[in-house]
Amino acid sequence: MPTDAFPQQIAELRELGGQRVWSLMVSLFGDLAQKPGKAIEGPILSAMMRLLSVKPEATRVALHRLRNDGWISSEKAGRISRHSLTEKGLRESAAASPRIYATPGAGPENWRLAFLPEGAETAEEMRQRGFTPVTARVYVGPPEAAAPADALLFEGKDVPDWLRAEAAPSELSAAFADLADTLERLAADLPAADKLSPVQVAVLRCLIVHNWRRLVLKHPPLPAPLVSHDWPGHRCHLLVADLLARYPRPPLERITLSKAA
Repeated sequence: MPTDAFPQQIAELRELGGQRVWSLMVSLFGDLAQKPGKAIEGPILSAMMRLLSVKPEATRVALHRLRNDGWISSEKAGRISRHSLTEKGLRESAAASPRIYATPGAGPENWRLAFLPEGAETAEEMRQRGFTPVTARVYVGPPEAAAPADALLFEGKDVPDWLRAEAAPSELSAAFADLADTLERLAADLPAADKLSPVQVAVLRCLIVHNWRRLVLKHPPLPAPLVSHDWPGHRCHLLVADLLARYPRPPLERITLSKAA
């Protein structure tokens, strides 16, 4: 039986950090329809967007944008529109999924330090290579990260606590802490999965994935030995993994308008 309290229970998560409708839709399709041939029918998409407090006109604008971007395709089946990921959408969703759905603590065990000469690549360029800045010209990353040709590399061994603290993306700590606090309150308030409708579970997962995705994809993955358990991003990861396990992805076939909240 769907719970009438659900809209209030998800309100804080829905409002956290602001939500672009097209980006919410990316998270929704990436979680629900990330397989060739999977499609979300228009009325079901409308029901989910209503629960996300998105107006119909905003939904139409977001769909139009994603179609123009070549990310979503739409087709008519009788009087019903069916929306699915294009090859581009499937490819980009698959590329992001290992980070979004990673098991906490499951990163690479090996790591290395990279020292760069003065005037070398910027921190953002090194992030694109898979390295995380520690101090000026000093970076850490997994062995497979592509270091610049002029970098001085050292294979990592024991990790001192100060290095874990320095390696954590400090610029995101406050945002991760806000999300972790919100997820903790949500976890305490939500009913069991069987008390929610499939539409409600889909919307809940969309919000969890969306708020996690917008943070975790902003920094390279840290090798497991370099992840501090005191870092808010780690606490956030544990909560995301726990909630997604508690509320498994409902098959599209089970999501029906008659069960919408």
